[in-house]
Amino acid sequence: MQILIADDAAFMRMRLKKVLEEAGYEVVEAANGVEAVNLYEAHQPAAVLMDITMPEMDGVAATQAICQKDPEARVIMVSALGQQAMVVSAIQAGAKDFIVKPYEPDRVLQALAKWAKSPSSKA
Repeated sequence: MQILIADDAAFMRMRLKKVLEEAGYEVVEAANGVEAVNLYEAHQPAAVLMDITMPEMDGVAATQAICQKDPEARVIMVSALGQQAMVVSAIQAGAKDFIVKPYEPDRVLQALAKWAKSPSSKA
């Protein structure tokens, strides 16, 4: 199952990638919202772990763009403490869940287990 990680911080992508690959997921990485939208279209991942604050296009706008093209998209926001207003905007844009940084690997895997679409559920 493929997961898209969208985060402008390379170390955060690396950390998440390690957790996901150890759990058996394939990972695609985007460094900003524009890349996230393009990679989502190209790969149709089972879920997206989306940072809120990124250059070129923030995570809320990227979530909105992805969910407009695919209403079934499973976007999980990954945000720092203090970004509650942005998390609300992200949920309104179509995000399914959010994880607060610094996150526990178990919380990430729990959210993916709940929200990731299986390949058979794609329409």
